[in-house]
Amino acid sequence: MDTAAALLFALLTTASNALATVLQRKAAGRVPAADGLRWSLIGRLARQRVWLAGIAAVPAAACFQALALGYGPLSVVQPVFVLELPAALLLAGVILDRRPPAGVWRAAACITAGLGIALWAAAPSAGHPTVPTDRWPLVLGCCLCAVVVLVAVAAVRAPGPVRAACLALAAAICYALTAALLKTSVLRWEAAGAGGFFSAWQTYGFAVAGVAALFLLQNALQSGSLVFSQPALTLGDAGTSVALGIALYGERIRGGWWAAPELAGVALILTGLVLLSRSPLAHELTGPAGRTDA
Repeated sequence: MDTAAALLFALLTTASNALATVLQRKAAGRVPAADGLRWSLIGRLARQRVWLAGIAAVPAAACFQALALGYGPLSVVQPVFVLELPAALLLAGVILDRRPPAGVWRAAACITAGLGIALWAAAPSAGHPTVPTDRWPLVLGCCLCAVVVLVAVAAVRAPGPVRAACLALAAAICYALTAALLKTSVLRWEAAGAGGFFSAWQTYGFAVAGVAALFLLQNALQSGSLVFSQPALTLGDAGTSVALGIALYGERIRGGWWAAPELAGVALILTGLVLLSRSPLAHELTGPAGRTDA
C-alpha cells in the first residue's frame, strides 16, 4: 500500500468530479428550460465542447478513484471526497465567473483543516487486500437494511429537513458500499487481469450500488435544502467508508485519547459543510439548471 499515491489519486478524483459538475452546469445554463425532459436536451448539450469536457471528466474521476483504492485503504481515500463541494465552488468562481464570497473561502479552509486533523489523528492502517467470503453477506445485509429503513422514514415525511437528510444518508451508504466493492474489483484486476475483474461479482455489485446512490441523491436534493442533505451525504459517506474498511478489509484507526482530535476534525468539517451549503453558489451548482430564454 502507498498512502501518498492513494491521497494523490483521491485528490485527482475530487478535482475531476468538481470539474465535471461545474462544466456540465455551465453547459446546462446555455440550454432553454423548455428542452427539459426531452431527448433534444442531450442533442443541444452534445454540441457544446464544455459539456463534452465535463462528461469526459466523469470517467477520468472513476479511473482516479479506482487507482486510489488500489493504492490505499477506504478509510483514507473516501474521506478526502469531503473536499469536492468546496473544490466545485472555487472552480465555479473561475469557470462560471461567479466570485465566491469570503465565507466560501473560510468554509473551504475549515473543511480542509478538519480533514487534515481527522486523518492525522486517525492514522488509518492499510488492512489486508482480501475480504473473507463470509463477511460480504453480513455487510451487504446491514447496508441494505439501513438504506431500506432510511428510505421508509423519508417516504412518510413531507419534503423538508428529515426527508432530505434520510435520503442523503441512504445515498451516502450506497456510495461507500460502491467504493468498497470497487476496491475488491480493482484488486482482482491487479491479481488476475481483466478476466478476474469481469468475473468478480463485486464488479457488477458496485455498478448497481452506484446507480442506487445516484437515484437516492437526486431525490435528496429535491427534498430539502443542501444545509440538511450535504452534511449527511458527505459525512455519511466518509463514516460508512471507515466502518466498511474496518469490517471488510481489517483497516484500523487510532482510538483512546486520539478520538478527541478525530472528533474535533469532524466538527470542523461539519461546520464548513453547513456554511458552504448555505451559499447561493452551492444551490446554483446542485439545483435545477437551465434558463427560461431561448
